[in-house]
Amino acid sequence: MSTEDWVLHVDLDQFIAAVEVARRPELRGRPVVVGGHGDPTLRGVVATASYEAREFGVHSGMPMRLAAKKCPDAVFLPADRPAYEEASEEVMTALRRLPVVVEVIGWDEAFLGARTDDPEALAERVRDHVRAETGLACSVGIGDNKLRAKTATGFAKPAGAATGHVFRLTAENWAAVMGERPTDALWGIGSRTSKKLAEMGLRTVADLARADPDALAERFGPKMGPYFWLLAHGAGDTEVSDTPYAPRSRSREVTFQEDLTDPTELAEQVRLLARHVAEDVVEEARPAARVGVKIRYAPFITKTRSLTLAAPTSAAEEIERAALEVLAGLDQDQPVRLLGVRAEFAEE
Repeated sequence: MSTEDWVLHVDLDQFIAAVEVARRPELRGRPVVVGGHGDPTLRGVVATASYEAREFGVHSGMPMRLAAKKCPDAVFLPADRPAYEEASEEVMTALRRLPVVVEVIGWDEAFLGARTDDPEALAERVRDHVRAETGLACSVGIGDNKLRAKTATGFAKPAGAATGHVFRLTAENWAAVMGERPTDALWGIGSRTSKKLAEMGLRTVADLARADPDALAERFGPKMGPYFWLLAHGAGDTEVSDTPYAPRSRSREVTFQEDLTDPTELAEQVRLLARHVAEDVVEEARPAARVGVKIRYAPFITKTRSLTLAAPTSAAEEIERAALEVLAGLDQDQPVRLLGVRAEFAEE
C-alpha cells in the first residue's frame, strides 16, 4: 500500500453515560439515562442514554418523563458538566501523544490528520490507546476528507454495520454505501431540509447527487442549494488543524417545573439567563455579535429567534437588552416550559 494522507474521525461511544459508568462501575450493563436533575418526575430532557437504555427506545432530547415510561428500570443521573469536560480533556491529551494532528470538534469528537499506508491499523491503534489511557471506548471513521470520515463513523458504531469499530468511506465506495440512503443521512442535512428535498422528488443521496444544482439553488438559495449537491457527492474539507477548539457560542437555558404564563415573569427569566450568558462571554474574552432566545411552549413546540447586535460587545446590559428585544417578538400568550438565551461570538 502507498503512503497517503488520511482523515480519521474519532467519536467516543456513549460518552456521557460512559463517564458516569466509569465513576460507578456497578452500573455497567444497566440502562443509564443522564439528563436534567436526574429525576424523571421533574421536567428535563435526556442528555444521553447508554446502549442498554437505547434498546428501550430512549434517546437524546427525549423528555425524562417519557424515558422513565419507556425504561422504568433505568438509572437516572443528573448531568455533571465539569466531569465530562475533564474526561474529554484526558482523551484529547491522549490523542495528542500519537503521531497525528488533532482537531477537537466537541467533548466527544475529534478529527485526526495522518500520513500512513495502513489507516485501519492506525485506527485500531487509536482505539487501543484511548481505552488504555482513559478507559473509554471510541469508534473511528476513516476517510479521504472530513465529511466521509465523520459519515464513516456511523457505520463503525456498535449499532452500525457489522464491521467492528472502524470503517472506511472514500470516493471509491461513497456511491455504493450512501447512494440509497435518505438525504438526512448526510452530515449537514436535517429532517426539515430532507422533507423539502423530498418535495422535489429527491429522497435518497443518489437522487440529490443527480439533481440540477441550479434547481437546488432556486429552492434553497445560491449558497445552500449547491452545498447540498456537493454533500451528496461526498465533497468535504481535507485539512485537519490543531488550532485550539473555540466554541461559536455560549448559551444558558432553564426548564420550568410549572409552565410560565406571566409575560413579566418571562422577561425576568430572560434577564437572568442573559446575565449568566454575559458572564460566559466575558470569561471567553470574545465579544458577542448576535443574541438569540429559545422558547419552548407546552406541550413541546420550540421557537428560536435572534438578532445581530449593532456592534460586537461583552456588555451585560447590551446582551440583556437584545435578549429582551428578541423575546418581545415571540408569542408570550402560550404557556412556556423552557427558555434559553444564546450569544454567538464575532468571527475572528
